[in-house]
Amino acid sequence: MSSSSQSSSILQRARDICFGPSRDPLNPDTRRHIALIAFFAWIGLGADGLSSAAYGPELGYLALGAHARFGVYLALATAVTVFIISLAYNQVIELFPSGGGGYKVASQLIGPKAGLVSGAALIVDYVLTISISIASAADQLFSLLPLGAQNFKIMVGVALIILLIFLNLRGLKEAIKTLLPIFLGFVILHIILIFYGIIAHADRLPSLLPDTWNETLTLKAETGWFFVISTLMLAYSQGGGTYTGLEAVSNNVNTLAEPRVRTGKWTMFYMACSLAFTAGGILLLYMLWDAKPVAGETLNAVVFKSILDTWTLGGIPWTTFMLPIAMLFTAGLLFVAANTGFLGGPAVLANMSMDQWVPNQFGSLSNRLVTKNGVLLMGLAALAVLVWSRGEVELLAVLYSINVFLTFSLSLLGLCIYWLRERRRERKWLRRFTLSAVGFSVTASILAILLVEKFEHGAWETVLITGAVVALCWFIRKHYDQTRDQLKKVEEIFSGQSYDTLDKPPVIDRDAPTAIFMVSRNRGAGMHTLLWVQRLFPGNFKNFVFLSVGAVDTASYSAEGEIEKLQKEVKATMDYFVNFCHHHGIAAKSYESYGTDRVDELTKLVDQVTVEFPNSVFFASKLIFVHDNWWTRWLHNQTSLTMQRILHLRGQQMVILPMKIG
Repeated sequence: MSSSSQSSSILQRARDICFGPSRDPLNPDTRRHIALIAFFAWIGLGADGLSSAAYGPELGYLALGAHARFGVYLALATAVTVFIISLAYNQVIELFPSGGGGYKVASQLIGPKAGLVSGAALIVDYVLTISISIASAADQLFSLLPLGAQNFKIMVGVALIILLIFLNLRGLKEAIKTLLPIFLGFVILHIILIFYGIIAHADRLPSLLPDTWNETLTLKAETGWFFVISTLMLAYSQGGGTYTGLEAVSNNVNTLAEPRVRTGKWTMFYMACSLAFTAGGILLLYMLWDAKPVAGETLNAVVFKSILDTWTLGGIPWTTFMLPIAMLFTAGLLFVAANTGFLGGPAVLANMSMDQWVPNQFGSLSNRLVTKNGVLLMGLAALAVLVWSRGEVELLAVLYSINVFLTFSLSLLGLCIYWLRERRRERKWLRRFTLSAVGFSVTASILAILLVEKFEHGAWETVLITGAVVALCWFIRKHYDQTRDQLKKVEEIFSGQSYDTLDKPPVIDRDAPTAIFMVSRNRGAGMHTLLWVQRLFPGNFKNFVFLSVGAVDTASYSAEGEIEKLQKEVKATMDYFVNFCHHHGIAAKSYESYGTDRVDELTKLVDQVTVEFPNSVFFASKLIFVHDNWWTRWLHNQTSLTMQRILHLRGQQMVILPMKIG
């Protein structure tokens, strides 16, 4: 074995140890293995919403200021709104069982431009999911430490994000199984604390509603209903981060176990129940236990400490050992929630790459069937946001909530439009339209309040960042549209020609000079290369061999039957090239392969054909733009250049023929 082969083998073994061995995307058991049942989906996708109970209720409660009793309204509104949005998003799961969530809803039910805005908001939202969850996790941990330790929070946050990147590169289900004990520990502990905290002060419950209503009437008499309602709505919108995570299920339906729609609805039900109970319960605890802010501690830490001080074991307060456990589980769940950004963000990028709003590379899967490029982008962007914001949860919550409710509003508006269109064909359209309209009015109101009230405290940064993402995606799509139009013109030249299989095709001479073409499903580009070889080397090559790799990406792996469709398309293209050569008296043969990495699969095909055709030269095409720059090179796959470098290092010949694009 050569030294280069040994090095490659050692590197492959190291990758398998770190990230796990490759998975075969063509094996039907593979998808069943990585698909999530409702329980695992609740953990992997629902942790985002559930964990926001660590900071959403606190932000809303503190925004009430001197009117803390209004927390009753917030608790009720939170529970009701969560279920309204969840039920509305069940419709999204039904209409889009292959996933895509808010992006696909806005794109297909409103229009591509609305889809672009929704997709851009989701990308920023999932980056902020990671940043705010990690920042809040650090707050929970450092609530147990002296104030002087606060300077190390950012360093801890950076380390946690790097760890999550590593876990997600191994695969979705592996990450969830690793985090399962943390999730269950948080749920069980919070159920105990909330139930005990409410029961311990149950004597205050009968007077809570009357006292709240009397305070409401008093404030109304002093300031008017407008001030009362605006106070509630501002606090309500401040705690808007509580509703996050509901989008994640509809966005990742394609990762769920069959039947997907049913699994998705059960997952949404688990999320809604756990989120409504936890967020509403914590708000009640704040009021019943008169929680007050303490420097360097979260409000949850304050109220849990008050509860645990009433428990003793051998004369020792349970606070000594139970509070650290509670904060560790809360921080742990926030860590799990940050993982949602690594699930949802790459999924949105993959869906947008299908529509060419973002580079095609974001639709690619790694050998672990993970959208590796999306995971890396989400992680690096989250690191940048965490450092820039210095981990300030209040600022991140504003940035976060605006994008969350922008996506919610566009999705629910799309559903309203859809049910109005379908009113003559759908018997239950009015009920579904009403649910969507109520949800839209709630989310749009919160969005408007946040933009107005918080414009100088984070809202303008959100508008700027999301707007910049929209503009970048727009330029990318414009470039791809222009390129596609150019390639379509070449494709049309050959699209009307068909060649039947000959009964007696020319016989291949394996020792004769052979031209080996690396082609894609674009017949125009392949024919361009073939004709150039005939023109440059007339009569030199006696055999033409075609190699093609069907890349299994998120588009082909998102639904049943898509891989079979991919295989048929690749086979049809290869048959076209071979039959074309046969009809022109040239001996020809084709080889095809399927996998997540074009270069790896092409390298395997090269190893195979060079044994069969020792006297061969490889050919491929490369798009050359009139205004070639780093931008165009970044947006297009560089497979041909990579393969040329690999073959040249092996001492084999490969020629890249330019295909000029205006």
